[in-house]
Amino acid sequence: MGKQLIPPGGDDNGGNNIDGVDLKSALEERYLAYALSTIMGRALPDVRDGLKPVHRRILHAMRILRLDPNSGFKKCARIVGDVIGKYHPHGDQSVYDALVRLAQSFAVRYPLVDGQGNFGNVDGDNAAAMRYTEARMTEVSTLLLQGMDEDAVDFRETYDGEDKEPIVLPGAFPNLLANGSSGIAVGMATSIPPHNAAELCEAAQYLIKHPNAGFDKLLEMVPGPDFPTGGTIIDDRASILNAYKTGKGGFRVRARWHREDTGRGGYQIVVTEIPYQVQKSRLIEKIAELLIAKKLVLLGDVRDESAEDIRLVLEPKSRTVDPVLLMESLFKLTDLEARISLNMNVLSGGKVPKVLSLRDVLREWLEHRKEVLVRRSKHRLKNIERRLEILGGFLIAYLNLDEVIRIIRYEDHPKQVMMTTFVITDLQAEAILNMRLRSLRKLEEIEIRKEHEALSEEKAGIEALLASEDQQWKTVHWEIGEVKKKFGKDTELGARRTDFGEAVEIDIEAVQQAMIEKEPVTIVVSDKGWIRAMKGHLADFSTLTFKEGDRLKQAFHAETTDKILLFTTAGKFYTLGADKLPGGRGHGEPVRVMVDMDNDADIILAFVHDTKRKLLVASTLGNGFVVPEAGVVANTRKGKQVLNVKMPVEALICTTVGDGDDRIAVVGENRKLLVFKLEQVPEMTRGKGVRLQRYKDGGIKDAKTFVASEGLSWIDGGGRTHVRALGELAEFVGERAQAGRIVPRGFPKNGKFG
Repeated sequence: MGKQLIPPGGDDNGGNNIDGVDLKSALEERYLAYALSTIMGRALPDVRDGLKPVHRRILHAMRILRLDPNSGFKKCARIVGDVIGKYHPHGDQSVYDALVRLAQSFAVRYPLVDGQGNFGNVDGDNAAAMRYTEARMTEVSTLLLQGMDEDAVDFRETYDGEDKEPIVLPGAFPNLLANGSSGIAVGMATSIPPHNAAELCEAAQYLIKHPNAGFDKLLEMVPGPDFPTGGTIIDDRASILNAYKTGKGGFRVRARWHREDTGRGGYQIVVTEIPYQVQKSRLIEKIAELLIAKKLVLLGDVRDESAEDIRLVLEPKSRTVDPVLLMESLFKLTDLEARISLNMNVLSGGKVPKVLSLRDVLREWLEHRKEVLVRRSKHRLKNIERRLEILGGFLIAYLNLDEVIRIIRYEDHPKQVMMTTFVITDLQAEAILNMRLRSLRKLEEIEIRKEHEALSEEKAGIEALLASEDQQWKTVHWEIGEVKKKFGKDTELGARRTDFGEAVEIDIEAVQQAMIEKEPVTIVVSDKGWIRAMKGHLADFSTLTFKEGDRLKQAFHAETTDKILLFTTAGKFYTLGADKLPGGRGHGEPVRVMVDMDNDADIILAFVHDTKRKLLVASTLGNGFVVPEAGVVANTRKGKQVLNVKMPVEALICTTVGDGDDRIAVVGENRKLLVFKLEQVPEMTRGKGVRLQRYKDGGIKDAKTFVASEGLSWIDGGGRTHVRALGELAEFVGERAQAGRIVPRGFPKNGKFG
């Protein structure tokens, strides 16, 4: 049966018990509650202990189970059962996944859990089921929990009200930065990479003495992240400084590699460390895919020879391949280089989500450590005072031993009588009554007096500590120093694994060309703007076929590694990769499919790009200038506007300026020739240009640059080359923007130099 519809204003009994709720307000309220729950209870770590609730509850449950580093292991299923049964009412698999990560040495810089069994690997394989694996805490965990029994932190009721759980851990270890954290909340996220604990302790100690220390100074002690998988950070100091200053940024991490000689001039590259959070198996798959797709033309083969340590072997295609160039191409296309983001969005004070700087994070941890010290000291002081009170009662009993025995033996209410007789407290009287007979010996009295003196001295020390903030900071400084010793850089766990380097300056063009297999091709451009790349260098272009009504405009030889430049009547240059042009089968594709050419624009010239050359460009009006070819390359489909023209004026000429050329010859549609010095034409990157030749009617027909000492040459209609020395051209030599003289005899009838 379907749901019964209740009419507005009444229930199914004819009552009027339905309250109207504004949908917008209801959604806002409920979504805000969900967002806060996600932010506070799931995704963001607490700045003080660096833990999310699930991790905190796992460690608390292991502490209750007494899984200390020196104790035996217990099944992970038992630990997970206690966590979800007492503290964390969520799925067992999610809790187990969190526990597993805390035990993975390749995922966590300083593991909090000591795992026994299969806890996964760097290839991305999952851990064994929780019924097979066992765990206990590490020394790092014990530091985080240190002082839990000494009122160091506040507790709250668990979700069912049957137990208590800590709001935050005492955190004697700088866990937030040392192990890092990542999480996605609602409208915010956090990403903190791992760091070196000894460096963090040193920076924290410095901050105690210099609370307003500059970031430059802190960066000397904490130069950057320290990943469990090692690698090399290639960011410059300025970007790292800015990231720590703002709490936002990122780090570029590269795999560590070295060259191994294989004899007879051959070599192979061995990768021993890969970037943080990169799965080795997926990395190899990606390299293999690129290899099959011929996108890594410098690489011959990839092998995984890893055992306990990582060892990826990369074989170059030939012994002549530059290993640095090969690695640069791999860094560009694979996860051998990864970017680790930094977004220190944490719960400040355990309550407010906030993006903190490195200094602020360390400061909040120090404040927490100071608060923990004060609370533990007060708790210890309270216990000492209670013990001193009891010891005071014992001493009174020893001084009046016979009377005490008499009261206990003969009085009906010995406790009250003793309190009245000796003026002692209820606690002291109770302690005397609970004394054992063996404690009445003389030796015991001496021990009690010694204990009383020692506790009195300790009490004075704690009271002095609580009365002096300087003394408190000195103690925190000493405690951090002890942690620094335990995880110093001279220890196996504390030694820095990630180093710093610089990206080798490599010509990007060389890298891009290295990733393209170099093959000879013939570029064919048709009159209607179709383009293709035929394999090999064709000698005879007369055999080329075209669509009906179309014909050959231009054909030239190139390599697949070349860039092809197109110049159009709109004054724009377009760039195409020769390797990306359609093959020789068929008639190719229209250029307009590949670039955003104007509908009324046509191709004037296509040619192979040469960064060292210069070009002379001119419009139909006779305006032009020289432009460096390196500056006309377009990086987008839209092309690059170089010669500014406006209809009906169009771009008409694009010709190369040879090395040593010092003269320019211009011929108009009126068949008048003008020769002048090339230096009179400016070199520009974009513009309308200057007047090259003056016309009454019509415009420019052709232009050419040449070396004065070699003379001006042209090719006539019969294919013969004519050369005229500069002396023979005296009547045509003038200044830029003059009209010129009618061309000499033998000049081609089409008005072009050929």
